[in-house]
Amino acid sequence: MIAGVLIAAGGILLVLQTMAFTRERKGSTGGTVALAGLIAFVVLLLLCVLSLTVFPGIVVWGLVLILALTSIVLLHTS
Repeated sequence: MIAGVLIAAGGILLVLQTMAFTRERKGSTGGTVALAGLIAFVVLLLLCVLSLTVFPGIVVWGLVLILALTSIVLLHTS
């Protein structure tokens, strides 16, 4: 349960970062930013549901680690 909340919190950050990176691309429109955000949100929702229902604990904590490392790297490179 705690890992699912951490996945959701880290995932929201990654959704926002995805939308920001899409917005910064030359020639992007509001529609492309919204589409990128929607796709990232659906992937996040799928990961949350699978982590709470199907995946074993070690896989869920691995996802938390991967999301945390990805967020850290993206924040430092932007």
